[in-house]
Amino acid sequence: MKILVTIAIVVGLSVVAEHVSPRVAGVLSGYPLGAAIALFFIGLEIGPAFAAESAVYTIAGLVGSLCFVYAYYQTALRCDRWTIPIASTGATAGYFAVIGPLHSIGLSKLSAVLFTVSATFAFAFIFRNIEDSRIDRPVRLTFRVLVLRAALAAVIILMITGAAKWVGPRWAGLFSAFPTTLFPLMLIVHISYGRPAVNTIIKNFPRGLGSLILYALGVSFLYPCFGVLPGTIVAFMLATAYLVVYGTVVMKTGK
Repeated sequence: MKILVTIAIVVGLSVVAEHVSPRVAGVLSGYPLGAAIALFFIGLEIGPAFAAESAVYTIAGLVGSLCFVYAYYQTALRCDRWTIPIASTGATAGYFAVIGPLHSIGLSKLSAVLFTVSATFAFAFIFRNIEDSRIDRPVRLTFRVLVLRAALAAVIILMITGAAKWVGPRWAGLFSAFPTTLFPLMLIVHISYGRPAVNTIIKNFPRGLGSLILYALGVSFLYPCFGVLPGTIVAFMLATAYLVVYGTVVMKTGK
């Protein structure tokens, strides 16, 4: 189930990037997709209390995701050959360099939110001068293309949710913040359309991240009180409200 949902999300986002714009796909990448899948199945398989505690570290771990896309952007900018594997390695290293120290810090809900919101604004400012690009000629969505996209998404989500069973709630939460749907989307877009398109996704990722912050914060409060399924529904409502407001107020003004 988790594999099928992840595959559908990644393939759907790649189609949005191709037929709407990488800008919209970048903002939607901040929607609780991979993290929501991970926290939901952690809650089902391990318990709501475990998932709720993990969610606090998911919020803080999003700073690792921001560092991930920043490291990818900077590494790709400096590579002439083997750009994608080198940038992927650099991005992964950047993510783990951030979440490693976070594991040993006791975080409250408030401190996690303040830390991540501050980082989100900082990275949005850093990425502000990246030019938005469009994809004029989308690749044909053949069976082979679908299989490649599905395989990338499935491998990453299996690694993250599988690891949660063997580590504590802090590591589980930090691993849940790994960009499980964004990373394969970036690879797909970079392979198919090059660096300008993937840079557009990177630029707009922090702008949609408020949605994921609200989702994880909702999980931390709602799962212990109402259970996994009701908590997930309400948390998704909070996340969706953020994107609706952002799309109405910001994206329509072209800012």
